[in-house]
Amino acid sequence: MTATSVDQLLADARRDIDRVSPRDLGCWRVAGALLIDIRPERQRAEEGEFDHAIVVERNVLEWRFDLRGDHALADVDGYGQPVVVACSEGYASSLAAASLRALGFTRVADLAGGYRAWRAWQETAAAQT
Repeated sequence: MTATSVDQLLADARRDIDRVSPRDLGCWRVAGALLIDIRPERQRAEEGEFDHAIVVERNVLEWRFDLRGDHALADVDGYGQPVVVACSEGYASSLAAASLRALGFTRVADLAGGYRAWRAWQETAAAQT
């Protein structure tokens, strides 16, 4: 077995998924995408929460998206449903989205920059209005 770096693992994951900017997240949501927040409770409490995300902490993500298993989310309607995964800064979400891709989901993305980038974008947009 050949060892790899986390940077290479991340690059490999990002080759197989889409990356959604905070500005484009709304378009994905309009198209029926589920926004999945994989941050642990502590991070959500410290940073804030999306008002329209489904919380599925990272340690159970694959079980909640295994459509052949007993623990799949009721909100998931098939392998073609668009899914955007979000974490704090957009690193763990890339790996998680690649894992969903490996499960068979064909329209998987992660939120570039994560919750922090989305919140900064929201604050900038609010300041401009």
